[in-house]
Amino acid sequence: MNLHEYQGKEILNSFGVEIQRGKVATTPEEAVDAAKKLTEETGTGWHVIKAQVHAGGRGKGGGVKLAKNLKEVEEIAGQIIGMNLVTPQTSAEGKKVHQVLVAEDVYYPGDSEPEEYYMSVLLNRGTGKNMIMYSTEGGMDIETVAEETPHLIFHEEVDPAVGLMPFQARRVAFNLGLSGQAFKQMTKFVTALYKAYVNSDSSLFEINPVLKTSDDKIIAVDAKVSIDDNALFRRKEYAEMRDIREENPVEVEAKAVGLSYVDLDGNVGCMVNGAGLAMATMDLIKQAGGEPANFLDVGGTADAERVETAFNLILKDPNVKAILVNIFGGIVRCDRVAQGIVDAYKNMGTINVPIIVRLQGTNADIAKELIDNSGLDVQSAIEFQEAADKVQAVLA
Repeated sequence: MNLHEYQGKEILNSFGVEIQRGKVATTPEEAVDAAKKLTEETGTGWHVIKAQVHAGGRGKGGGVKLAKNLKEVEEIAGQIIGMNLVTPQTSAEGKKVHQVLVAEDVYYPGDSEPEEYYMSVLLNRGTGKNMIMYSTEGGMDIETVAEETPHLIFHEEVDPAVGLMPFQARRVAFNLGLSGQAFKQMTKFVTALYKAYVNSDSSLFEINPVLKTSDDKIIAVDAKVSIDDNALFRRKEYAEMRDIREENPVEVEAKAVGLSYVDLDGNVGCMVNGAGLAMATMDLIKQAGGEPANFLDVGGTADAERVETAFNLILKDPNVKAILVNIFGGIVRCDRVAQGIVDAYKNMGTINVPIIVRLQGTNADIAKELIDNSGLDVQSAIEFQEAADKVQAVLA
């Protein structure tokens, strides 16, 4: 589950990570009030207005701007709230901005120049260990840094059974070229950041940039936080932070009825039971010359109501030119699934895209007979290749 920047910062701060302070506003008037309160609390004269959407690269799309007085705060907040923000990580339509974060200016002058760094904490699946990835090249796309100057990216692997050791936190600060007070502050920052990552059940923390201020403080200026969905049952306070306005509405609807659905850009809808078979089916569609329009796992109970719900979800995508139903009947009998497909088809009336159904497993022969004798525009298949050929034929 992805979080907004301000929510991620709240979590970080609750574990002792220093952050750029700010307040959320949903109208220009609220933004001005937030700026006034922030000035009282922090003494900041300038304010940074940041669009709150689940996407990176907001600055490039005009979603992060500096306001030097209250009039500018109101004007900039008015421009950003309600706009469709297009960034390198959004679609061409962009994402609508519903709220902004009014944050303090942390790039104030002082004894030394401010420095920006990149830092993230995530799981290295290859080694089964947590990993702190960091770089001196903060404020840039880390993908660009990895491509052009990979030697500037450092990794610190942490054994989850042992935790982050003090020497590892010091090594991070050393590799970033820090010394004196800034060195001490960075080791403290890294230790708190790792603690926050583990204790919040997160799957990703990305801070870009981490800022060394002109008076040698280390703070998180931005925060991208993803919480592991599997841990939300024991993190009720984080589950309440979910903003469904930022999610695909079809995926939200599928989740509400207990279906695993992921929207894709293709032209062939899939309805499958089991994640492994779903992945294989997507490969099959690709080999047949199509592109999968979705990942949809209906689970073990493919009755008429569930099948009808799945069909409705798939057909909400106007790009779908065919639907491939691929069910392996192990616990669930194929004839029961076939009856569900026939009943769902009749309940829905007209379905204007061809449907290919492959049922294999318990009572597969009865299931094929049921579909073939239903009089509906549904094609049945037994073999995997046969299903692929039929998909290819309807797309031709």
